[in-house]
Amino acid sequence: MDFDLTDDQKEIKGVARELLGARSPFAKVREAAESERYDQALWDEIVSLGWPGIAVAEEHGGQGLGAVELAVLLEELGYACAGTPFLGTAVAAAVIDAAGSKAQRGRWLSRLAAGEARAGVGMRELIADGAHANVVVVVEPDGAQLIENPETEPFRAIDATRRFARLRDADEGEPLQGGASERVHAAVAAEVVGVSQRALEMTLAYVKERKQFGVPVGSFQAVSHRCAQMLLHTESARSTAYFAAWAAGADVERLPEAAALAAAAAADGGREVAASAIQAHGGIGFTWEADVHWLYKRAQLDAALLGGGGRHRAT
Repeated sequence: MDFDLTDDQKEIKGVARELLGARSPFAKVREAAESERYDQALWDEIVSLGWPGIAVAEEHGGQGLGAVELAVLLEELGYACAGTPFLGTAVAAAVIDAAGSKAQRGRWLSRLAAGEARAGVGMRELIADGAHANVVVVVEPDGAQLIENPETEPFRAIDATRRFARLRDADEGEPLQGGASERVHAAVAAEVVGVSQRALEMTLAYVKERKQFGVPVGSFQAVSHRCAQMLLHTESARSTAYFAAWAAGADVERLPEAAALAAAAAADGGREVAASAIQAHGGIGFTWEADVHWLYKRAQLDAALLGGGGRHRAT
C-alpha cells in the first residue's frame, strides 16, 4: 500500500478541515451538546457535499469512492469533534454497500447517501447515532447484523456530542458478510486518529505558552516525554487505521488482521493521548470550560465502541 494520500484525497481532507474549522468550532460543539441535538445546519451542508455516500456506489447515488476516502473524512470529523450523525450514517452505508445483500443495498443506500435516512453503528448496548436511527449495524463477537427500523432506547453518554442508544429487545437482524464488523472497527479507528491529532496539537500549543519558573512547561523533561509518547500513539493509530482502510478496499483477506491492529492502537492509544492532554493542561484541563475535555470524552466512547484494545490483541 501507498501511505501517501493521493491529490484527490488531500483535496477532500483540505475541504473538510476548512469547512469544519469554520462551521464546528468548540463553541458550536458545546452548543450542540448542551442542546442534546445535532448541528442540523452543519449536517445539511455535509449532506449537500455528498459525504454520507462517499463510499457508496454511484448507481445508488453515492460518490463511488472507497474506505480510504471515508477514513479521511472520519479523521477530520474526529479532529473537529463535530456533533453530526456522520459516523453512523456514512459507515453503515459503506458497510451495506460492501457487505449487504442486493435487497439491503436497494432499500437503504440511496436514502442514506442522500441524507434521507440515518443509521447507527455499534453494539446492542451502545449504538453511536442510534437515537432515531432508521437502520443500525450491530457488531457482535460472531459477526454483524443489519437491523431495520429498530426499537431503540436513547440515553445520554459522557460524550454528549453524539446521540447514543441501546436496542430495546433481542430481535435478530439480517446477517452481514464481507468483514462488516472489521469495516466498522476500521472506521471508528480513523475517527480516533483525528481526535488524537487535535489533542496533541492543543497540548503542544499549551505547553509552549504556559510558563513556570520563567520557562515554558514544555521544556521540562517529564512534559516533553509525555508529548513524545502522545505523538507515538497518534502515529501508530494513524498508520494502522489507514492500513485497515486500504485493506477494506484492496485486500479483504488482510482486513481482519488490519482492523484488529487499528482497533487496538486506536482504543488504547486514543484514550492515552486524550488523558495525557488533560494532564498536560494542568488544573484548567479538569474544568468544564476547557475544550480538551470534548476530545477526552470522544476518545473514551470511541474506545468503548471498539470494545477495548485487549480484545483485538487477542485475535
